[in-house]
Amino acid sequence: MSQRSFTEFKAEREDGNARILASDHLGIKRFFRLDTTAYEDGALPGKTKEMLGLVASMVLRCNDCIDYHIEKCVETGWSRDEIIDGMNVALIVGGSIVIPHMRHAMCSLDELKPAT
Repeated sequence: MSQRSFTEFKAEREDGNARILASDHLGIKRFFRLDTTAYEDGALPGKTKEMLGLVASMVLRCNDCIDYHIEKCVETGWSRDEIIDGMNVALIVGGSIVIPHMRHAMCSLDELKPAT
């Protein structure tokens, strides 16, 4: 399956975010900060919130968001099997429309955390 590499995604994301933040718009900066703090430890650990973010992103069918949260799930210590189990929850909640995004997610997961 052909898709941009995870490295390309990260470079595009970083460039795009830099351009957005260069606008120096207070509302945009506040939203970005709110997004960041939502995934910090609180009543739920940040690790759990990243898995929730992955499931929500799959149900909402946002491949960029899926890539971001897969990376964060890997960084926070979720195993490959746990991430795939989370993807199953997204499939059940979202239905068959999630399958193309699950394909995308599996390609990204293979790049970040290959099967052993």
